[in-house]
Amino acid sequence: MNLEYLRSFYMIVQYGNMTKAAKALHFTLPGLSVQLKKLEKEFDSKLLIRSNKGIRLTKSGEIVYKYADDILNLGKNIQRDLKYLIENKIKLNIGCCKSFGLHDFPYWIYTFKKFHKEIDINIELINCSEVIEKLCNHTINIGFVKDIPPKNCIVTKYINSDELILVGNKNYNTEIISIEKLKNMPLILREKTCYTMPILEREFEKKHISLKDFNIIYRINSSEAIKSSVSAGKGFSFLPKSAVEAEIERGYIKQIQLDRIEIKFNHYLAFRKKHKFASFEKKFVNFVISTSFKK
Repeated sequence: MNLEYLRSFYMIVQYGNMTKAAKALHFTLPGLSVQLKKLEKEFDSKLLIRSNKGIRLTKSGEIVYKYADDILNLGKNIQRDLKYLIENKIKLNIGCCKSFGLHDFPYWIYTFKKFHKEIDINIELINCSEVIEKLCNHTINIGFVKDIPPKNCIVTKYINSDELILVGNKNYNTEIISIEKLKNMPLILREKTCYTMPILEREFEKKHISLKDFNIIYRINSSEAIKSSVSAGKGFSFLPKSAVEAEIERGYIKQIQLDRIEIKFNHYLAFRKKHKFASFEKKFVNFVISTSFKK
């Protein structure tokens, strides 16, 4: 059995769409279709039925998919353990959403390393959607995300809470504003794929408000760039409180209360449901969970 073909099939089911799966795997759509056909030939069974509504598993496909996650996990674990044996070094690869990775997380890593110097840690700060993608395609085994991802194969454990707050220039002289007033103020927001945006949208939808009602002057994929713009008086923004606490304390920017609105969210440790942790991964997971409950 060709594991690459099996992985391609697994990703197609995960994404529910051939085009999205091909993009995630960095394949062309025809190339992915060829791999699927070869896997079906290996099993002498039709595995997927494609239509305008997407894809659905056949009975044979359900059986193959049931075992695919276990097989791919075992394959990755073998590669991981052999690599550590050859290199004589333990490496822990982590995907982390930026808001968490830039604030609480570095302190935890520093503390963990003091007790586990033998473990090399590589952290990739990326958007939550990319963390989930890397978990699903077995590139990483441990991730940290905002909000619970809509993937059945991903398990999450609560780490801590944060909130999105409205911030403005230090000289802005109003402490509390209404939503109606906010609609006319220049807003600088994160990019649409950033996980803070669905959180913001959901909260406003509860009040029957759309982001289209606001004066969004531009979007940018950097919280640091947004903080600089807000500090310079170019506009206002919604950012995680943990990301701006230092700037507020130093008086560079200020928090502005929104009348009767609080936008809270959680951070979660995330991993694949059927992943078997190596001993050093288990040490790290236990450390993070125990540390989070002490805060």
